[in-house]
Amino acid sequence: MDTLTPRTPWAEAGEALLPDLIALRRSIHEEPELGLFTPKTTAKAKAALAGLPLEIREGPSTSGFVAILRGPQNGRTVLLRGDMDALPLNEDTGLPFSSRVEGAMHACGHDTHTAMLVGAARALCARRETLAGTVVFMFQPGEEGYHGARHMLEDGLLDPLPDAAFALHVSPNVPSGVFAGRTGPVLAAADEFEIVVNGKGGHASQPHDAIDPIPIACEIVIALQTMVTRQVPAFDPVVITVGKIAAGTTDNVIPEQAIILGTIRSFSERSRALAHEGVQRVAANIALAHRAEAQVELIHGFPVTVADGRAVALAEQVAADLYGERAWRTMPAPVMGAEDFSYVLQKVLGAMVFLGATPEGGDFRSCCALHSNRMVLDENVMARGVAMHCAFAEAFLRDGF
Repeated sequence: MDTLTPRTPWAEAGEALLPDLIALRRSIHEEPELGLFTPKTTAKAKAALAGLPLEIREGPSTSGFVAILRGPQNGRTVLLRGDMDALPLNEDTGLPFSSRVEGAMHACGHDTHTAMLVGAARALCARRETLAGTVVFMFQPGEEGYHGARHMLEDGLLDPLPDAAFALHVSPNVPSGVFAGRTGPVLAAADEFEIVVNGKGGHASQPHDAIDPIPIACEIVIALQTMVTRQVPAFDPVVITVGKIAAGTTDNVIPEQAIILGTIRSFSERSRALAHEGVQRVAANIALAHRAEAQVELIHGFPVTVADGRAVALAEQVAADLYGERAWRTMPAPVMGAEDFSYVLQKVLGAMVFLGATPEGGDFRSCCALHSNRMVLDENVMARGVAMHCAFAEAFLRDGF
């Protein structure tokens, strides 16, 4: 990580808070929680905020909460977000503070996101009198597939909606201490599908007396890839991946049914709709051609995460002011992963920015990525995350976009 001398009070505040943030992050890391209800993590975050001039709001659908800091002026409102939930993995990092919970691990960096947001709240509260508006700190569970942000919005925790929203996401595959972002799509929409091919069972030696769903399923899988390359515009891409095919019980029986499970990733509602319609059409008609039936279930996941150009420009300027021009990289392309901060950005102008956290001695191009049970991070970058949250909030409240 570039060791440039901090240029602003926010950078200095981040460095001063770092030991406390590391301790908080490790405490959260040891006790990861899944889903919409993360009571231990919520309690730790609240304890770290105790005594600050914050208004706490909670809703019925999650254990998440928002903490509101009102400056002396009734100006704009900016939201800063940190997610709190973990992934269903068994940790294999060997860290002294590894997960003590079977089947759960903070493999996506949400422990650092929570700690950085606590640090930002503490730093901004310490300079409350200088703020030209209101800061909303969104502590959100249920990001890993549980639509936690949507639930918090539906619970009214962000009403009235802020004027801007900002989130950081650490990544070991970005150089440590570097911020990376882009205008437009940043992360994909992520949907699921299940295709059930119903045939007619029989003896493996007499396939002509049966309707074998297995080759039909295989044909559907290949045809889906052809459909994408021939019918979806190359400059508005879609990725369809089949992750599971299940059929049969033994070698000499043709089963009645084959099941295909997969995911659809897209960067616009247009390409998303094309893919959805294509999956249904291809599956139904290939099955029909072989005298079988295919039932398709499509499950809508997170929408596309879209960053507003004005918010990205502000983040880039803030990063340069804090740590120099080398602290910012413009992403050449979006990432096919998905994020439920997208629900917030559908309603509020803003951005999600990555913060590089390559572990010491690691190569950002090859070290274990997010969602790996061996993923480790450079904790020192949390100081930069705090500074970025604070400086972005201050600049937006003062000047807007």
